[in-house]
Amino acid sequence: MDEASLRTLFTKHYGSPAPSEDLWRSHYAEDVHFQDPTQERQGLQAYIEAQEGLVKRCDDVMLKPAAIAIDGTTAFIEWEMGLKIRGITFTYPGTTRLLLNDAGQIVDHRDYFDFVGPTFAPVPVVGGFVRWLYKRFVD
Repeated sequence: MDEASLRTLFTKHYGSPAPSEDLWRSHYAEDVHFQDPTQERQGLQAYIEAQEGLVKRCDDVMLKPAAIAIDGTTAFIEWEMGLKIRGITFTYPGTTRLLLNDAGQIVDHRDYFDFVGPTFAPVPVVGGFVRWLYKRFVD
């Protein structure tokens, strides 16, 4: 696994097709563990279903990589994800930590991003409460 491969894997423009199952299978180990702020999955088929589910729930999805660092069997990718849902675009900046096996396949994929703020802050009433919580406990 190298920087160019990771950049390709973590790039999807609005309007372009989602990565194919074959692409996922070429980069991820059968026993991959996946976790993000909303879910945790074990195994390649469960990972693929999670990715396909995201694409189906959205009108469109964008993923744009920024900085990439690889040190031995660990890689970090800084990215921005955009989700278009019912005419609203939600933008999530985040980072992924990947652990690779000796064959260079991903065995652990962990996404780090703020799900609550970008999702609920724009929503009337709920957004005000979310912003209040952030000011109270984060700022």
